Amino acid sequence: QGQLVESGGGLVQAGGSLRLSCAVSGSIPSLNFMGWYRQPPGKQRVFVAAIANDGSRNYEDSVKGRFTISRDNAKNTVYLQMNSLKLDDTAVYYCWGRRLSSHYWGQGTQVTVSS
Repeated sequence: QGQLVESGGGLVQAGGSLRLSCAVSGSIPSLNFMGWYRQPPGKQRVFVAAIANDGSRNYEDSVKGRFTISRDNAKNTVYLQMNSLKLDDTAVYYCWGRRLSSHYWGQGTQVTVSS
């Protein structure tokens, strides 16, 4: 059984940076899209960023210019570089992948931004 495994979360001060990684392991086939969602405390899970296997990217408006998504297809890994972090970025960040109609999720990694 395949899975998406996130790493890189943690506690950071406002204005700081973190880099999240998500590796595909096991029997998950090559994914057409990979990306990140986040779930702030007490709120629903929402889209953050995604990247297709041709390199095209899409971002949620509040993270444009601060977050950068990238992908290493050879390593089957997606990254999220988060700069200029704000208190509102505090959330559990989930890795996501999609191939055709199949969606895959990681377990989530906590990102906490402190003042």
